[in-house]
Amino acid sequence: MMNRRRFLGTAAALGAAGLAAPAVHAQAYQVPEQFMPRFVQIKNTIAPGQILVVPQQHYLYFTTVPGQAIRYGVGVGKAGLEFKGTAVIQVKKEWPTWRPTDEMIERDPRAYAKFVDNDYVQPGGPGNPLGSRALYLFKNGRDTYFRIHGTTEPQSIGRSVSNGCIRMLNSHVQDLYQRVPVGTQVVVF
Repeated sequence: MMNRRRFLGTAAALGAAGLAAPAVHAQAYQVPEQFMPRFVQIKNTIAPGQILVVPQQHYLYFTTVPGQAIRYGVGVGKAGLEFKGTAVIQVKKEWPTWRPTDEMIERDPRAYAKFVDNDYVQPGGPGNPLGSRALYLFKNGRDTYFRIHGTTEPQSIGRSVSNGCIRMLNSHVQDLYQRVPVGTQVVVF
């Protein structure tokens, strides 16, 4: 449970680090502390500006300088649906539109009923599953259909529950979005 003093301390620390503090609502889900952004030490051999995702740990690392990164908690793909390998962020969108892939609709037609047998695309906005920002992963110039994006399900952070995308809290993906340019390399282990 986050009390006022802890919230203000966290908000001040995040502000000093240039990170946005998440909004707190009376009954909002509280992401466990270990999944909040923090600066951490990493290997000096990882180039600044690179993103590393370690799905087994539910962390995304953005290297800021040699030996240092910002670590964010993430939600990742269910077993068998996750992306692995190297990709490049080729497109960035604020309040992106969304449509599940044909494979997602086929796996769970009930969950995606409003998308069956039509071309409906959900507009961007607070109810969109991609949240407030999306970073589109491409490999060899082709869209992988995997994204690093916000979420409407904050309880998925720290879990393996998505259809393969890498989910972040909206405030965290907004911070990352500002830091990474198109062309950023992403490695998912």
